[in-house]
Amino acid sequence: MFALLFSTQSFGQNRSQNIYVGLSQKLLEANLQRENAEEYIEAYRNIDLDQLEKGLDTNEKQLAFWINTYNAFIQYQLLATPEIFEDRSSFYKNELINIGGRMFSFDLIEHGIIRNSRWKYGLGYVKKWFAGDLEKKFHLEGKDGRVHFALNCGAISCPPVAVYNNETIDVQFEQVIKSYLPTVTSHDENKVITSPLFSWFRGDFGGESGTKQFLKDYDVIDVADMDLEYGPYDWTLDLDNIFKGM
Repeated sequence: MFALLFSTQSFGQNRSQNIYVGLSQKLLEANLQRENAEEYIEAYRNIDLDQLEKGLDTNEKQLAFWINTYNAFIQYQLLATPEIFEDRSSFYKNELINIGGRMFSFDLIEHGIIRNSRWKYGLGYVKKWFAGDLEKKFHLEGKDGRVHFALNCGAISCPPVAVYNNETIDVQFEQVIKSYLPTVTSHDENKVITSPLFSWFRGDFGGESGTKQFLKDYDVIDVADMDLEYGPYDWTLDLDNIFKGM
């Protein structure tokens, strides 16, 4: 069964040629389409973690696999038991994701792997002193603020879910960010109010000046010398926030 799922024919030649990214796409798509995803959940359980590490041999493959995996399991868990979202702290830190027989949490995937062992409450400036073996094995290098607009944590204010492909991920980031940022940003000549994601992870964007430059680079504001404020974040559960532009 595992070998069948991991064939290029099974995933289709028009998608990513990487079998692991292909699996993450299939799991996410099954959940977004409200189809039975158990065969893909089983495939995740049977992944060889050493082979996964070797197979994710570029930054683009790592990003696509781990972002899709995070978003897919958010959908999978909350579609089955939406009430667990009421205790969000426990939901994100509990080990709910079986990959290769090892249990991962959403915090581990987001902050340990995708954000290169950053302390969750360190505003993007503080790395964890002690990283576990799974973090060391799979963590991406450096920091990339764009990931905060690709990860969907299940709340209504989250950026929309998209199915990422390692071959086109930079273009997909551009599309999603340019669509999402204007919906959470307002400004006049002197002040810009934008998503608190920029505050919670300010170090990932290079601080306040980096945030303003980020907004300018994505054509949300015209100049980068205005005052910066952060708006509210709606934590109401929303599993239908899907990007329609791809």
